[in-house]
Amino acid sequence: MQTIPQDYQPAKDLLKNRTILVTGATDGIGEAAAHTFAAHGATVILLGRNVKKLEYVYDQMVEAGYPQPAIYPMDLEGATDADYAEMATMIENEFQTLDGLLHNAARLDALMPLEQYDLKMWARLLQVNLTAPFLMTRACLPLLRKSADASVIFTSSGVAHKGRAYWGAYAVTKAGCDNLMETLSDEVEANTAIRVNSIDPGRVRTKMRKKAFPGEDPMILPTPEEIMLPYLYLIGPDSKGQTGKIFSV
Repeated sequence: MQTIPQDYQPAKDLLKNRTILVTGATDGIGEAAAHTFAAHGATVILLGRNVKKLEYVYDQMVEAGYPQPAIYPMDLEGATDADYAEMATMIENEFQTLDGLLHNAARLDALMPLEQYDLKMWARLLQVNLTAPFLMTRACLPLLRKSADASVIFTSSGVAHKGRAYWGAYAVTKAGCDNLMETLSDEVEANTAIRVNSIDPGRVRTKMRKKAFPGEDPMILPTPEEIMLPYLYLIGPDSKGQTGKIFSV
């Protein structure tokens, strides 16, 4: 497990002239990342399934004076190859290249023993948490290759590194994402300017955390805004040469 330099301080214009796609951009870590990237100069493409929430985040970013973001509604559970191809075409038409991709969107659904899983729930979590990041990355690779310095960030978890009772499909998908990250990094490292890493955000004050631990006092946890330094480090140029690694917050 890697950590960013302890004295890391990102420049205010760290992400100027960069276009970054953030999934799950309407809540929690994704929303915080979208605001943080934009505050450092990036044009952010907000991707989520709830149009009203996307519009709310969009309006907040415009009011803050950040570079005008873009909205792309997509339901990862039902998205097909054609949907991802259409998304990539839109990005190419509007922005020509893609400099960053943060895979933040995920589902937890419920904690339960494996023997209680039905196929529908298992398939839904694999689709949203693992297959969707694969399909999206594959569709975006030609755009990422056009960038002089591109970064892809997957979201890891403590249960990805060691399986834990009742975490079921969520844990399996997060372990899969770590392996997907390492595989992709190994494939693109030699002949592209694309870096690929994962971030394990740890315990954060999010809706998903509350769902998993309803009895926990959320006020003892850091907010998503308080854990953004590793995201800035990895999405921006300061992490050149870093690829194929899992970073902890």
